Amino acid sequence: MPARCYHTGHNMRPAILNPLFAEVAALKGVGSAQVRQLARLKIERAVDLAFHLPTMVIDRLALDRVDETMVGRPIVVPLTPARHDRGGPRSPLRVAAVDRGGQWVDLTFFGQSATWAQTKLPIGVEKRIVGKLDRYGQKLQIAHPEVMAMDGAAPPPLREPVYPLTEGVTNRRMTQLVTEALARVPTLAEWIEPSVLAKYDWPGFAEALKAAHRCEGGRDRLAYDELLANQLALLLVRMDTRARRGRALAGDGRLVDPLRAGLPWALTAAQTRVIGEITGDMAQNQPMLRLLQGDVGSGKTLVGLIAMLTAVEAGTQAALLAPTEILARQHHATLTKMAAGLPVRIELLTGRDKGKAREALLADLAEGRIDILVGTHAIFQDAVTYHDLGLVVVDEQHRFGVAQRLMLAQKGRVPPHVLAMTATPIPRSLALTRFGEMDQSQIDERPPGRQPIETRVTAQARVEDVIAGLARHVENGGQAYWVCPLVDGTEDEDEAAATTRAAFLKVRLGADKVGLVHGKMKAPDKDAVMAEFAAGRLAVLVATTVIEVGVDVPNATLMIIEAAERFGLAQLHQLRGRVGRGSGHSVCLLLRGDELSETARSRLKLMRETNDGFRIAEEDLKLRGSGEILGTRQSGEEAFRFADPERVQTFVAMARDDARLLIDRDGGLDGARGQAARVLLYLFERDAGVALLRSG
Repeated sequence: MPARCYHTGHNMRPAILNPLFAEVAALKGVGSAQVRQLARLKIERAVDLAFHLPTMVIDRLALDRVDETMVGRPIVVPLTPARHDRGGPRSPLRVAAVDRGGQWVDLTFFGQSATWAQTKLPIGVEKRIVGKLDRYGQKLQIAHPEVMAMDGAAPPPLREPVYPLTEGVTNRRMTQLVTEALARVPTLAEWIEPSVLAKYDWPGFAEALKAAHRCEGGRDRLAYDELLANQLALLLVRMDTRARRGRALAGDGRLVDPLRAGLPWALTAAQTRVIGEITGDMAQNQPMLRLLQGDVGSGKTLVGLIAMLTAVEAGTQAALLAPTEILARQHHATLTKMAAGLPVRIELLTGRDKGKAREALLADLAEGRIDILVGTHAIFQDAVTYHDLGLVVVDEQHRFGVAQRLMLAQKGRVPPHVLAMTATPIPRSLALTRFGEMDQSQIDERPPGRQPIETRVTAQARVEDVIAGLARHVENGGQAYWVCPLVDGTEDEDEAAATTRAAFLKVRLGADKVGLVHGKMKAPDKDAVMAEFAAGRLAVLVATTVIEVGVDVPNATLMIIEAAERFGLAQLHQLRGRVGRGSGHSVCLLLRGDELSETARSRLKLMRETNDGFRIAEEDLKLRGSGEILGTRQSGEEAFRFADPERVQTFVAMARDDARLLIDRDGGLDGARGQAARVLLYLFERDAGVALLRSG
């Protein structure tokens, strides 16, 4: 059944959700100042408050009198101030208070004045004191307690959630706001398949959300809801793509055959396999939507070029989209070199191109005189018109979202084939949540002649020995990278800063041998330094993680990563992949600090043990979570609110099966459960799915 049968003509969010999606300014007592405060936590609507879960819950004991056995526990107890004591202007304010049985407790405040104490804790007036009972020397103490009147004020809850906060918003105020937001959560029709509900004995959505705020369960159900919305949106995208009339593109070999014949080595079996999968897709009338994963150095770029040349052989154009200008320029140079001697025109377009040169390039593109266009998002602006776009290759796919992938389909006369590529190995569970609408291919072999990279770990204290070894490497004609976690140093971390390290190495090795690139530099300046390094005129490139992807200098066989414990596993693996690009022996040296956490130790140990990016990715998912691995900050897509990596691994396959069942068996999105699932897509703001719902 065509995907569009599942679309709806509704152009607005379901009315039942409107109170929940109201701006926070509509809540009681929220003025413009508090709107700005909450915005720092990315809380702009009532739903953001409802989804703002606590990190823990405080369980307080309600006591009539202080009990010494309760030391270390949060308590609520009536106390009467008897004496104010301020030792000096910098000393804490101490209020000696007594309970109804004569037990003394010191109430200690930092930064409060005697005048404040006289007003808030007048001598002889019993107050309700809320705080953690501790012992200071021989005395009992409550530091920074909350002070409440005995009459007129409601006692604090004995079980109180503790929320992530920002300046100006207390936990008590956040609790009030969340409570009001939760009151706006409607009772919604059930969208989860009944057998799944029964298996886990989950409550309804609203009940699960309230339980999660009490830290009494509910998070598993919410994570499943979020994953179901995710999987349903991706399946809708897949169905929509399959339902579109595409165009079969079959090459005649006039470009691909001479390219392959001129290679200095044979394609690997993995490359041959995925080329067959890609060209098989392109030969169909349905638009291809395929993700190609390949570890660093596996030869993805060549596969991408063969796909683009196939499109050109079939009489259409191809485009390669890269996430950054540096990577776009690198790809343009690499493709131009690979295709040298072939009758194919490859051009570069970035946001930096202006004036008549840009106009001439766009005119040639529209007239079909350009075969392959490489660039950043600039190649898909409204002003860019293709003569006949047949294939789009998206590199570093994880940095682009589903909505951005849908945008590509609008540029061709008919929807173009789309090949996405990533050098970031993605765990299977994560690939389902991010690329579930795509077919997937994997290059799991390295080209012949590529040697494994030797990885060593060395203490920072031996940095002088490392520099001496670097000097010998340079004297022998080698090139090297030196990567730092910071651009500019602080007083304590100067040595870990790229600017400081570059200045030091220039003194030791010669100013003309050391270059520096980092994210604060202007793009032309970065490009100029990179070009000097690629041409061999610089021996050492000091950098931050701006060189994590896309840099290809085969003569660079030494990678030094300073303060390696500060990097994630995937980052370390990507950085290590900048060497080992040629046939020579390559070394990656990880400089570590003296004090390492257990996580850091296991991370560095794994880097020593394996070059397998997929094994590394699985471990990185456990340690850091999906948002860091996939770079969702760069893509603009928010990480899951409830589905942490462990819950993703537990529930995503089940959620995918449930979404398929919903569409294939239960009446699609027109049945009772399907109507509930429409609300689910809006509730979790799965933009791609919502866009398709609205497009009908």
